[in-house]
Amino acid sequence: MNIHEFQAKELLATHGVKLPRGGIAYSPEQARYRASEIGGEAWVVKAQIHSGARGKAGGIILCRSEEEVEAAADRLMGRRLVTSQTGPKGNLVNRLYIEETVPIERELYLGIVLDRKAERIKIMASASGGMEVEEIAEKEPDSLIQVTVDPGAGMQKFQARELAFGLGLDGSIVTKATDTLLACYRVFRDFDATMLEINPLVVSKGELVALDCKMSFDENALFRRPDISEMRDKSQEDPRETFASDRGLSYVGLDGEIGCIINGAGLAMATLDMIKLSGGEPANFLDIGGGASPERVAKSFRAVLQDKNVKVILVNIFAGINRCDWVAEGVVKAREEVGLDLPLIVRLSGTKVEEGKQILAEKAPDVLVADTLAEAAEMAVAEWKKLGHSAAA
Repeated sequence: MNIHEFQAKELLATHGVKLPRGGIAYSPEQARYRASEIGGEAWVVKAQIHSGARGKAGGIILCRSEEEVEAAADRLMGRRLVTSQTGPKGNLVNRLYIEETVPIERELYLGIVLDRKAERIKIMASASGGMEVEEIAEKEPDSLIQVTVDPGAGMQKFQARELAFGLGLDGSIVTKATDTLLACYRVFRDFDATMLEINPLVVSKGELVALDCKMSFDENALFRRPDISEMRDKSQEDPRETFASDRGLSYVGLDGEIGCIINGAGLAMATLDMIKLSGGEPANFLDIGGGASPERVAKSFRAVLQDKNVKVILVNIFAGINRCDWVAEGVVKAREEVGLDLPLIVRLSGTKVEEGKQILAEKAPDVLVADTLAEAAEMAVAEWKKLGHSAAA
């Protein structure tokens, strides 16, 4: 789960990280009021969307009068901002963050991520702030400093000092910088984050100040972080994924037209690969999970059908904990409830498979039943092509 910049800064503030003064605005008039409230001679108007690269897309505007703040807010509010990270549809701007400007002596980069492979926390820093970390790694790889932290021990002071000296900070601010780096790590740890990125982290008047911040969280930990869960902004999410996650389904939207309902992440990935190998394009990843009751199968059909591009549906279930007869009952129930009129291919394997196939034969004789994954994928792609589609399209 991602949150907005202003929300991430609220979390940084709880641990004492220095920030420019700022406030949220929901209208151009309120933006002007925020600027007056903050004071000063210049402000930055920032579109609040779940994406980086906002500045390059015109989503961050420097203003030197309250009138300019109001005009900039009027241009941004209600606009769909398209960045290199949002895709062509962009994200809707429905709130702005008005922030004071600060004198900048140096721009740095700081990133903290969960390294799942190493089962450690990796901290990356660079003296080349203001650039995307991918750009830094490509153009200035030698400037990227990396420290690995054992989550059992936590980040140590010597590691923070190593980063501070590696960034070439003046000795007079190394102690403050060490405290800031440790505070950022504690924010990451205490809120079950999977990513915290401050870019740029600037040197201003002898202190480190976070000018921008992005954070992502482990959705599996939200049950113990209700304060973080409340920060979720569904307007920034793919509506298909929101619909599915609200019903306890693991769903990722893709760009194809063959909808998939599968149990098990590994089998789901194999199914997507097989569809591609057969010349088709999957519309989604959907893992129905271990308890595929008829009700859950019906919910899965509704989730897949939220995507109006779906032209064919492929159900692929290997029943270990599940039972194929339950899945078959769910397929029959879902077709009746949603009025499904799309080609439907079902591949069942495992517990009670013959009973499941019998239910489909008796109650849904027009459903295409496959015995293997390869056969199911080929049948789905064949039905898709009958509708006038091709892989090139």
